[in-house]
Amino acid sequence: MTHDEALALVTRQLQESARVLTEVAESQSAFVVEAARLVETSLKAGGQLFTCGNGGSAADAQHIAAELSGRFYIDRPGLAATALTVNTSALTAIANDFSYVDVFARQLEGAGRRGDVLLGLTTSGGSANVVAATTMARRIGMRVIGMTGAKGAAFARSCDLALIVPSEDVARIQEAHIACGHLICQLVEDALFGGQD
Repeated sequence: MTHDEALALVTRQLQESARVLTEVAESQSAFVVEAARLVETSLKAGGQLFTCGNGGSAADAQHIAAELSGRFYIDRPGLAATALTVNTSALTAIANDFSYVDVFARQLEGAGRRGDVLLGLTTSGGSANVVAATTMARRIGMRVIGMTGAKGAAFARSCDLALIVPSEDVARIQEAHIACGHLICQLVEDALFGGQD
């Protein structure tokens, strides 16, 4: 790839990213506000947020949980947010003894409580272990927030609230997921501790 071809590629991809984020801003900002309220309500009542996903979505799930358990903009007490992707002993034991499909659901079965919230990220909407976690969360009496892409309508319908990013490009979908995840963290932090604009 020549220098000029690389510049053209970068420009096109950044413009597409901006287009997708603009469309999300115009059509799905209410999702962010409602998702933040679900998380805030749970945390205020002594509940907790669990997050899960695979690959890049696992990284985003961990990122969002870290912003809440650590800090985002405000120095304040840590919040009860746990990524189900980080315990390698649990993941490998459950995958080995049961199935990889069960790696998140099994953890929720032990740790989740009625009133808690699950945030499940799957760009395709078809990640079997995220779908299984959603089913388990429902059985427990948890609320479910989903983040997916244009092909994830069926997954979205299984959630209380869902963000459907209007793209089939995994990178563009994940960019929108983390942007909305950051905003959820900001709104939750502001609601619980007072914050910044």
